Amino acid sequence: MMHFLYNRIYLLLFGFSLLAFFSCTRLPNVQGKGEVFLQGVWNQDSIANSVKLLNYTQHRFKISCDSFYVDLTTHSKVNYYSDSCFNKGIWKEYAKGTYAVKGDTLMLTGTFTKANYKQKASGCYRNGQYISNFKIKSSSSTSLVLENLNDQRECTLVLKEKITCVPKEL
Repeated sequence: MMHFLYNRIYLLLFGFSLLAFFSCTRLPNVQGKGEVFLQGVWNQDSIANSVKLLNYTQHRFKISCDSFYVDLTTHSKVNYYSDSCFNKGIWKEYAKGTYAVKGDTLMLTGTFTKANYKQKASGCYRNGQYISNFKIKSSSSTSLVLENLNDQRECTLVLKEKITCVPKEL
């Protein structure tokens, strides 16, 4: 009787293993296609009321497939960093990663990098994760209006170069 029970358990486990093995599909090892309307190089040419602001950041995005690269140029009248980093109130930061659009929200998840988009482990300004969320207020073939969900500042971007997604192997 015990032998019969062990055989049943063995067959049951073997059956579940086969089912699990054949029901799983391996995802392709290529990047995703992303959103067609976002593909391109987008630049924030100006900031409303910038002369009245204590600080502001201009964005330049390159979006290709499901990846983004962003250059952040910050202008500040207030010194948040050591004098060697403050750079007379103008500095650049860089980040790269992947994005997703859910409803009207653009979610960017990546890391801060050096100017060549290679990993940045230390130095002036921010290091580590770059996480930013924007509400997509409007979009057309040549402009994109985003609202930063962290500070509710509007980011009006102009398309400088259209990019066609060609997924690359990861």
